[in-house]
Amino acid sequence: MTKKWFRIGMVSVFLLSLALRFWGLERFNTLVFDEVYFAKFGNNYLTHTPFFNAHPPLSQYMIGIGIWIGSHIPFWHDTVNGLTGSLRSPWTYRWFNALTGSFIPLVVAAIAYQLSYRRSFAILAGLFTACDGIFLVESRYALSNIYIVIFGLLGHWFLLLALDNQNRRRSFWLVFAGIAFGASVGTKWNGLWFLSGAYLIWIAAWVIHLIHSFSNSKLFFTSSSLKEAGVSTYSPLSPSSPTLREAKATSFSSETPLQNLTQLNIFQMLFYLGIIPALIYSIIWIPHLQLDKTYGFITVHQQILKFHLQLGGNNPNVHPYCAAWYKWPLMTRPMAYYYQTAKSITEPLPVMGPPLPAGAGQVIYDVHAMGNPFLWWFGVAAMLFLLGMLVSQAVIHWVKEKRFSVPATLSVDTWIALYLVINYAANLLPWVKVTRCVFIYHYMCAVVFVFLAIAWFVDQCLRSYYQQLRALGVTITFIILAAFIFWMPVYLGLPLSPNGYKLRMWFNSWI
Repeated sequence: MTKKWFRIGMVSVFLLSLALRFWGLERFNTLVFDEVYFAKFGNNYLTHTPFFNAHPPLSQYMIGIGIWIGSHIPFWHDTVNGLTGSLRSPWTYRWFNALTGSFIPLVVAAIAYQLSYRRSFAILAGLFTACDGIFLVESRYALSNIYIVIFGLLGHWFLLLALDNQNRRRSFWLVFAGIAFGASVGTKWNGLWFLSGAYLIWIAAWVIHLIHSFSNSKLFFTSSSLKEAGVSTYSPLSPSSPTLREAKATSFSSETPLQNLTQLNIFQMLFYLGIIPALIYSIIWIPHLQLDKTYGFITVHQQILKFHLQLGGNNPNVHPYCAAWYKWPLMTRPMAYYYQTAKSITEPLPVMGPPLPAGAGQVIYDVHAMGNPFLWWFGVAAMLFLLGMLVSQAVIHWVKEKRFSVPATLSVDTWIALYLVINYAANLLPWVKVTRCVFIYHYMCAVVFVFLAIAWFVDQCLRSYYQQLRALGVTITFIILAAFIFWMPVYLGLPLSPNGYKLRMWFNSWI
């Protein structure tokens, strides 16, 4: 893929993402789901109204900034309500989230490119992310999870850019990585898992380096005819010959940023990815503590922790949409953010109030926080494939060498597999010990790495020598795109007939 077509592709992905997020943004003139908290909190900062916040305040600052800017734009105020505490149009408290969420596919694509220098991998990663439902839904309302994800992903991208540079430029990107990670934690505490993923991949790199130093292992999965050229031909799906730039990405040189992780020492990690994030997190709290002087910095954290510990067990008796962590990957319990019925499409929806009695409504408006089912299911399969690839490489090398050892340098695809598996686990496994009621949207920080995994798998298929694998890659891509279009009405809250709604609710646990 040429640079020109790559740029056209990325612009197209961004425009698609932008259009979907802004289309009909004022459709429901009310507060949808947790907008009853976050939109109000954002407005409270503008009206100087003290309040208790059960999360760090950064996302509410962002929503408040969006409300302030939107209120000064003389457009999109056809409908207004006073549900935030001031007379606002829904557009004013939603547009900034929509704009922010539109950039997430680009950041995911940037990470994919920085991991591999493969433009096709980057395009697929961005496209698949743009075609996910829960990211689309979360971007269209004044909610907070978009900010956790984009700041966490920016932290990873900046870290990869730092590894690809030296000296002052490396320090520059490391500072920005620390700022982004701090901002992610400053949105919700689970943003910390993005930072933990960065530490874990760094530790993994040092473990590999130290094991090799003691074992003096030989390179593996290389062709003897290409060893001197320094190019790895290993791929689990046998891709066709790469371009010159991609050849660099598959070499055993330091072209792969992750191979430079051992150039960062413990003091650099603690400063750039320890002290700086902690400093940024602390600074984020200053405006909120100036507004609400009820609690100091330490006390407010104690109160937040107390609030979450009192939310109850993780079962439907606490909340009908409680979904334990093991239900997330297969999406067995998505969540309805909004549900209203009407007798006709022209009938206005109530700002507040229950839906019509069962059977009376001929039109259903449903906003479902659910992913693109096939994107998630295929992505989990791809993640398991990557895990299996790592295990098989270790076992084969162990059997071949008759001892446990690792090569001095790993192939690009092995590094990608390590990076994705480690970061997926870092963002998912901490929820195993959480006993409070949790929901499908808590999976968003982990599922972005699933999108990267399926994009990597499809890219390998499309670049394969074998026609059957190329056909598989095309088929998977088509199914993901078709599924996104099919479920789009429940992402955007478009009017559906009762039969149309039932057609999209494949399982009773989805309702």
